[in-house]
Amino acid sequence: MRSVLRPASLTAAPLLAAALACAAASPPPQAPLRPLAHSAQLEIAGVSTPAGLSLRILPVHPGAALTVTGVTVSAGGGRSVAATPEADGSWLVPPGADAPGGRTTQIVVAHDGIREVLDAEEPAAAAPTPPAGAWADHKQLAWWVLNIVIVLIAAFAISRRTS
Repeated sequence: MRSVLRPASLTAAPLLAAALACAAASPPPQAPLRPLAHSAQLEIAGVSTPAGLSLRILPVHPGAALTVTGVTVSAGGGRSVAATPEADGSWLVPPGADAPGGRTTQIVVAHDGIREVLDAEEPAAAAPTPPAGAWADHKQLAWWVLNIVIVLIAAFAISRRTS
């Protein structure tokens, strides 16, 4: 009885393409947040990004409930800018809300029926990210995929010769 081998490269090609697409679509790592201000009830950490100032507001005591309803950043010139809530629970202040030199003077947080005014330190600037790409970010994965493809092509060629 003669066995018929299906070329593995034909069935593996979509899987390899999907793996490369997932590897290329991974988001770049986010810059670490730096503590900016704190009070008896909450802590504010943030980082400057190209999209603006990203703020994370957390309760001081783990497990404590904290419902933030609004955040406003007041720049050195007295101009206030409202922050918008993000899907991940952080707040985004648009670019240009900082005073000249990148120093934010006050952050006003409305939470649980209370309005707190906190003096903030200079936010940490995000490090510039190198250009992203499947080859630049995932060289080892790309080499593995290339090696597997070469082995599958060789197996297919050898199986065609023997049959």
